[in-house]
Parts: sequence; structure tokens; C-alpha cells
Amino acid sequence: MEYNFAEQIAIYQQNGDIALRNEIVLKCMPLVKATAMAMRNMYIKYGDVEDVVNEGVIALMDAIDGYDPLRGAKFETFASLKIRGAIIDYIRRQDWIPRNIRKFAKALDKANSMLYNLNGRPPTTAELAEYLKMDEEKLLKQMAECSCTLTLSFEELLYEDNIDEPALESPTDSGILHDEMRKVIADAVGELKEKERQVITLYYYKNMKYSDIGKALGISESRVCQIHTKAVLLLKAKLAPYFKGGTEN
Repeated sequence: MEYNFAEQIAIYQQNGDIALRNEIVLKCMPLVKATAMAMRNMYIKYGDVEDVVNEGVIALMDAIDGYDPLRGAKFETFASLKIRGAIIDYIRRQDWIPRNIRKFAKALDKANSMLYNLNGRPPTTAELAEYLKMDEEKLLKQMAECSCTLTLSFEELLYEDNIDEPALESPTDSGILHDEMRKVIADAVGELKEKERQVITLYYYKNMKYSDIGKALGISESRVCQIHTKAVLLLKAKLAPYFKGGTEN
């Protein structure tokens, strides 16, 4: 029989039975671990999976305490968002990424957005290199190095500012939001070049590591990082008007 999270959480919230809460946590551990593993490319070079899972468990317990089925979300959906947001916060707080890489990622993101808006299309690598006053070889190398930084900022754009609890106030509002956002993201992904689309699909939908994506596509891990960085930059530029409440021209 399928475990009824909403029913058990309602009982726990009423009587405060810690043993029941721990049972719910154990039932949800596969969700915590799956979320931590899905996000591992953002921290694997710097942090420990076990520490990230622990952060997810803390977020899960908060989710159990704060869950309200009347807001229209399944508990698994609500918990997943809380866990993902907590992991993003944890990675950001650790400040693992060297300052020079963070600084370059910020400059690259700004350059990409400016050129995208100026030309009405994704900038080429040559155009980015010219704007940043560096040769293409150096640019590609640094794009590979800053992949995790840009991925983290993209995750923040998706999960923290736009799919947080206020978006789950009713079944109708929740359904409209998620359907609309899925379409916007799908359209943006569909406009990527084939290799970029493959990398994004394998990373976000198949939860594959960069090294495994490289093996699947027959390219180096460094090249996967470069492609992923370029794809994330383009998605951010494409999706920014939607998330800021505007419309794209």
C-alpha cells in the first residue's frame, strides 16, 4: 500500500509524535538522496555528498512541520522544493568556489545578457571573447571552470525566486504556474543547438554527472562543462524576462 504522507503528517502535526516524524523522514530519504545526487555537479569538486544530504534532511523536517495540504501541493512536491532550496543555500554559504572563478562567471553572465539583448540572438564564442577582451581558447577554459557557479545561479533563478511556497497557494494557481513554466523552459531548451540540448537534457532530466555525459556523447568532461555553461547562459538570458514578470519580444 502506498504511504499516505499527507495523512501521517496531519497526525504528527496534531500529536507531535517524534517517532512518527522520524518514520516520515525515513520514508522520504530516497527523495532527499535523489535531490542531493541530482545537484552533485554543483558541489562534487568541493563538498561531501553526506553533508549535503544532511542539509536536505533538516529541510525535510522543516517541510514536515510546515506542510499544509490546503495550499494545493503534494507533500513530495513541497518537500522537494524545500530540500532543493536548502541545498542551494548550503552550497552558497560554504563559499567553496574560488573568488576569481565567481568573478569571471559574473562577468561572463553579464556579457552574455548584454550581447543577447543587443543582437537579439545568442552571442557566439568569438563575440563573447571579444567583449571580454580575451582569446577564445582562454575563454573556453574558463567557461569549463565556472560551470558549477553558473549552474548554481541558474538553480537559484528556477527554484528560489520563482517556485517558492507562495506559488503553491491553490491547486489552480499551482497548476497554471507549473504548466506555464514548463512550457517556457521547454521552448527555451528547444531553441538550443543540438549538443547544448543534449547536455541540458542529460544533466537536468537524466541527472547524469558531467563525466558520464562526456562518455555518452563521446567528448571530454571539460568540453561538457563548456557546453553546459554556454547552454545555461543562453537559458538564463532567454528566461530572464519571464521570471522578472515581463514578456519576451
